[in-house]
Amino acid sequence: MMRRHIRGLSRMMVLSLWALAWGVPCGTWAAENPPPTLSLAEAVATALQHNPQVKAARFQVDAASAQVTQARSGLLPQLDVSESFSRTNSPLWAFGTRLNQGTITEPDFFPDRLNDPDPINNFNTALTLTWRLFDGQSWIGWRQARRNVAAGRLALQRNEQTIVAQTARAYLGCLLSVENLNVIAQSLETAGAHLKVVEDRQRSGMAVRSDLLRAQVRIADLEQQRLQADSHVKVSLARLGAAMGKPDAVPPAVRLENVLQGGAALEGDLDTWLQKTLAHRPDLEQLQIQEEVAQRQVSRARSGHYPTVALQGSYEINSEQYDGSNDNYTIGAAVQLNLYSGQRISAQTAEARALLSRIKSMREGLALSARVETQQAFYEAQSAWESIRVARTAVDQAEEALRIIGNRYQNGLLTVVDLMDAQVALQQAQTHFSRALHDYKVAGVGLALASGVLDGNAIVP
Repeated sequence: MMRRHIRGLSRMMVLSLWALAWGVPCGTWAAENPPPTLSLAEAVATALQHNPQVKAARFQVDAASAQVTQARSGLLPQLDVSESFSRTNSPLWAFGTRLNQGTITEPDFFPDRLNDPDPINNFNTALTLTWRLFDGQSWIGWRQARRNVAAGRLALQRNEQTIVAQTARAYLGCLLSVENLNVIAQSLETAGAHLKVVEDRQRSGMAVRSDLLRAQVRIADLEQQRLQADSHVKVSLARLGAAMGKPDAVPPAVRLENVLQGGAALEGDLDTWLQKTLAHRPDLEQLQIQEEVAQRQVSRARSGHYPTVALQGSYEINSEQYDGSNDNYTIGAAVQLNLYSGQRISAQTAEARALLSRIKSMREGLALSARVETQQAFYEAQSAWESIRVARTAVDQAEEALRIIGNRYQNGLLTVVDLMDAQVALQQAQTHFSRALHDYKVAGVGLALASGVLDGNAIVP
């Protein structure tokens, strides 16, 4: 029973290793029905299109653009039309209404009619024009709104960079999970081959039953690890689908592009990357624009002390029953200057200055944290690159050690404990090598994100 299981497992390992040469498959699949493929670039493109955070940032830019139109409307003429109905027997308003309707006659001047008029209906149609020719607050508000659009676009760009990094990390996490599963599968194949050796030695009387049991326990432990690794692959795929904002784009059986292999050391020293950070970080530029907007807000608050000039005009039609009408018009200009506001304008100016100082401090703090993020990612990338070399050497050494120990055990020179220890050492070395490759790619993504140069075309180093 155990032998049939090991032979079936070995066939599965051969198939998996063949598939690994062409890509990284996740889940089970058949040769006649290959799984769909998903490259890292496709995953990032999907995330930029469907991730809810990116969508929200785009809507924010749309809202800022609409605010520009709202602010500009304060500089343009405002034209309104209205229709109203009134009925009154007030002496003053009744006489004025008849006068507006053009229906005044001589009896309307009799004292009894003036003091106690009959109720009168009036339909009033009015066309009103208001145009602020000079209003400092509206002009400054329009300029602020335009700069807010630019700040919103930078916020969108930074949001997209964050989503690109999040998706790339999730994709790399899937690859690491698959690599760990492949390492366990290879260890299972090796343990199965060694189990056959132990069985042969026991039949020839050169090994005790405890050696066979230990080899079987090793395979059972690897089976448990395989089940856990398979679960980790599924969870990693779910995280990738969530990062992409489209879970159905990542089916359980999917072929991923193996971007863990390859790559070169990072170019440039730390100072070069720090200069990139200060020059390219969208959120730093966004705060700089917000600082400009806050500076304009100070001027906008102070403009409350300045006069406003407006042109006003109206055209009216008054009629009692729409059977006759009388029209009139009014045009004029108004100048308004605040003489005392109870220190309201001064307080608004002080508030705007305080907000300006706050944004300056926020920009300085973000610049400091951006430098630290860049330094951390740079050092992590350097460390991970060195770890790749060390881990690759360890894998070569562990493979050679397992080969030697396997031969010596077969010749009766070593115990099964030595053989199992060599298997575990190789598995750990392979796992550390996969982790080093993963960590280097993740550090590269983090460095590109920290320096503000991350985009969908240059995702991993």
